[in-house]
Amino acid sequence: MTSIDDIKNSLKPELQLLGERLEQSLTSSNQLMNRVVEEYLRSKGKMIRPILVILTAKLFADVNENVIASAAAVELLHNASLIHDDVVDNSSMRRGLPTVNSVWDNHIAVLVGDFFVSTALQQALSTNDIRIVGSLAMLGKLLSLGEIDQIYNARYHKLSEEAYFEVISRKTASLFVSCVEIGGYAVGANSNELEAIREYARLLGLCFQIKDDIFDYYHDESVVGKPTGNDLREGKITLPLLYALEHCSGAESENMRELTHKECLDEHEINALLEFAKNNGGIEYSYKVMDDLRGRAFDQLDKLPQTEATDAFRAIFSYVISRNK
Repeated sequence: MTSIDDIKNSLKPELQLLGERLEQSLTSSNQLMNRVVEEYLRSKGKMIRPILVILTAKLFADVNENVIASAAAVELLHNASLIHDDVVDNSSMRRGLPTVNSVWDNHIAVLVGDFFVSTALQQALSTNDIRIVGSLAMLGKLLSLGEIDQIYNARYHKLSEEAYFEVISRKTASLFVSCVEIGGYAVGANSNELEAIREYARLLGLCFQIKDDIFDYYHDESVVGKPTGNDLREGKITLPLLYALEHCSGAESENMRELTHKECLDEHEINALLEFAKNNGGIEYSYKVMDDLRGRAFDQLDKLPQTEATDAFRAIFSYVISRNK
């Protein structure tokens, strides 16, 4: 199976162009902004989202300048959302490194996030393709709605798998869909041609978030980059616990459900909920759901031209399930 590092190596020229474009687009006349941006860009992750943009372009045609600009746009908007999320969540670490808000302060972090959003729009506009601009604008809207949905569900105790999947469809899957959409638009693909790869991306995004949520149930903070139980501290009830609550009965289940209605949980209560989910099949069920999503995603890929790009899309899905951070 191709690894994510193999995919990155095969796209080295394109990713180098992307890195140069990001650095260039974020350079400003303000020394403080430049310093914050320089430090932030050192913490780049696996670059899955811009890789999806580039691979989709390769699926339909050759990579051009608009593809690189589109990849830059979606990566910038994604990072803007992370910077703002860290402010909202008062997070001090991301990817094992200090967040912008923890190093500088919330005021600077919000402004840096806004700078990233504006730069993302500039990159999208540089393609002169209104479909790319529209996709990016819709993405920003869906990301915001997803976060608000999650807050609403936590505040009013809306606990169901349906509500959970609605949230992650907006807050995570929408980003993956936009990546493949603008990657296709950048090389002239039409909406009908993109139908199968859009559905693949939606399923990939759902899977990505489920795996992220599973990380919250385990203790190796050095690996996953966030403390165990962080979601529960923020009032977020995710798939493993939802499954356990919905499929278990008895006094313990009732006690756990009552805990999810509390405004503030102490560490003992958080650990009790984590163990309840793990001991009652929540993790196994979540992996089963991810496997099902992978099967459905591969069915979509079977409808597309079978190329190195299609093989890479399959490898990325399997990587998302197996990753440890």
